[in-house]
Amino acid sequence: MGETAFNIGEGPATGVSLSLPEGTAEAIRARVGKRQFSAFIAKAVERELRGQVLDEYLADYESRKGPASEQARQFSRQVFDEVLAEEGEWPVLS
Repeated sequence: MGETAFNIGEGPATGVSLSLPEGTAEAIRARVGKRQFSAFIAKAVERELRGQVLDEYLADYESRKGPASEQARQFSRQVFDEVLAEEGEWPVLS
């Protein structure tokens, strides 16, 4: 039997150990409360992963086509966010 593979943001919750500076942890608790702490961290990590996937895509594009303008980079971020929001799926990180 194979293991079930989950995309980013999918699957059951799993416990992990996380160390943060106390000031950062307190700022999160103050902003979202103790009960929403894990959800806040999960969303922040997902945003970071989304950014990394887009950065990887842009690097690949630029290696093939040359540098993209800042306007093209901003537009690609907007399109990338809209596509992921519509489809509800994440590309696989390579």
